[in-house]
Amino acid sequence: MNIIEAVLLGAVQGLTEFLPVSSSGHLVLLQKILGIKEPALFFDSLLHAGTLIAVFAVLWQDIWKLLKKPFQKMTWFLVLATIPTVIAALLFNDFIEDAFHSGKYLGFSFLITAAALVLSEFLSKRAGEKRNEDAMTWVDALIIGIMQAFAIIPAVSRSGMTLSGALSRKLDRELAARFSFLLSIPAILGALVFQLKDVIGGEGGGEIGIGFFPMAAGVLTAALVGFLAIRFMLKIVKERSLIGFAVYVSLLGALILIDQFASHLFF
Repeated sequence: MNIIEAVLLGAVQGLTEFLPVSSSGHLVLLQKILGIKEPALFFDSLLHAGTLIAVFAVLWQDIWKLLKKPFQKMTWFLVLATIPTVIAALLFNDFIEDAFHSGKYLGFSFLITAAALVLSEFLSKRAGEKRNEDAMTWVDALIIGIMQAFAIIPAVSRSGMTLSGALSRKLDRELAARFSFLLSIPAILGALVFQLKDVIGGEGGGEIGIGFFPMAAGVLTAALVGFLAIRFMLKIVKERSLIGFAVYVSLLGALILIDQFASHLFF
């Protein structure tokens, strides 16, 4: 992988991590299109580290509040919402790696993301007062966490699923976005630890095949683009519908399925 390819993948990661369109799905798709042979899952985790920097840069005030008072309700909600993803990752590790390398589930997974976004907007618009952080319960956090667990599959959007879970529970749209992005912190850290453990243990350390400078360029690009994407998404979620994103991933999923079952240009 050269620096141009790494920067392109970093830009895609930074943009799509926080938009409800699946960064992992776009990375796998782009690697298929570019013919990149390096292990997708490890480099994907590195790029997620770049977007983690963006989360800290944009949400530093929220994070600082949690650090100053760690044993508060929001902290426990974030812990609870993370547990389903940890369980899913441990149980389905081999399946996840196969899905990243083969990309054979991309088409259907993009359609799952689209369906979740449409359903959440429908439920959110039903009669009923939106709930703020004080009214949020452990049930809300658990449901959001279960939705996030599905996003271990490439092309099932983590931000899309967590936003869908929050909106379907009639949480305030700004709270839904903030909680989704804060929840990305343990999710990304977990993915990094999970992957680095295998590399340090020798289960792929010799297969990385990516030089230091391409890796650094990809991570930096992911951080810069991710910073802009978070700020953009906080505004979009608060003021507009997510249906436009659902239309996009629906069309993308349909095109991938056509290629997988008919044209076979990339799959």
